[in-house]
Amino acid sequence: MTHPVSPPAGGVPPASGAEKQAPPAESRRTAPPAVFARLDVRTLSLLGVLAALVVAGCVTRPEAFWDVDNLRLVLTQASVIGVVTVGMTFVIAAGGIDLSVGAVVALSSVWATTVATQEFGFTGVLFTAVVVGLGCGLVNGALIAYGAMVPFIATLAMLASARGLALLITEGRTQRVTVEGVLDLGGREAYVLGVPPLVLVFAAVTVAGWLLLNRTTFGRRTVAVGGNAEAARLAGIDVRRQRLYLYLLSGLCCGIAAFMLVVLSGSGQNTNGNLYELDAIAAAIIGGTLLSGGRGTIVGSVLGVLIFTTITNIFALNNAQSDVQQIAKGAIIVAAVLVQSRTVRNELT
Repeated sequence: MTHPVSPPAGGVPPASGAEKQAPPAESRRTAPPAVFARLDVRTLSLLGVLAALVVAGCVTRPEAFWDVDNLRLVLTQASVIGVVTVGMTFVIAAGGIDLSVGAVVALSSVWATTVATQEFGFTGVLFTAVVVGLGCGLVNGALIAYGAMVPFIATLAMLASARGLALLITEGRTQRVTVEGVLDLGGREAYVLGVPPLVLVFAAVTVAGWLLLNRTTFGRRTVAVGGNAEAARLAGIDVRRQRLYLYLLSGLCCGIAAFMLVVLSGSGQNTNGNLYELDAIAAAIIGGTLLSGGRGTIVGSVLGVLIFTTITNIFALNNAQSDVQQIAKGAIIVAAVLVQSRTVRNELT
């Protein structure tokens, strides 16, 4: 005859077998999440690709590629598009897209180099470039967030409008910079421990972007909106306002990049930023930012920028035609999207 087991004092039933075998809290806390493992593998893979490109450059043109001036050139060229890519990473992580970044860079650069603007000196050029970028971002964000326009259409319209306005301002001519402070910033005398100032600006924007995405509520809301906008809304996130802020951030990055481009070239042209949208989107996707939203990585995006810039530099050193470069970039984008799609399917299963 069996007797019922009386509950222990306090009325708490005895633990089940599954509960008895549960790992202690300390071991659960120390176990690395799987997402971090995937990020580490992805980052190491990108570093491997970058290392392979460096080896290729050293093999094909060892003296030219490994020259200090050439390495500075690679980093400087990566800096301008890199700042744009940081802003693009936030937009894509939230499930959006910005096709207007190149045109906004062009418009910001020519508006900042008009004769009227240059009369205000260094501050006037910098302020104008940033404000024009923010203004374009505000228009994009308002149309998408509050006008319910599809990001592709809204930013495509901004692309055409900004390019047209840049052409109207310049009348097809190159606007030379006469402000000594701007020109001096691009000279060797402005280097800090042998590092060009533009590279330092890129590093600062990268660190700020990483902190904003990974260590702030703004970053968590960005990923949440990209993962499931309706769930984010039900959780209390103002999705429309968040999207507005994201396109403002993208515009800000374009304004900074426009000023950097003015420093680098000493001029403003309506052709500035040509195909920047392609390079920025490609670098973000290659870096691991999910095209459908819900995941973004600043470190991966920066590595993607360095990979693309190194490829361009190797092609240039070997006198390869520009159309071959574009074909190679297109193939890399397709491969990256296919890898992303396969990764997402594996995660879902």
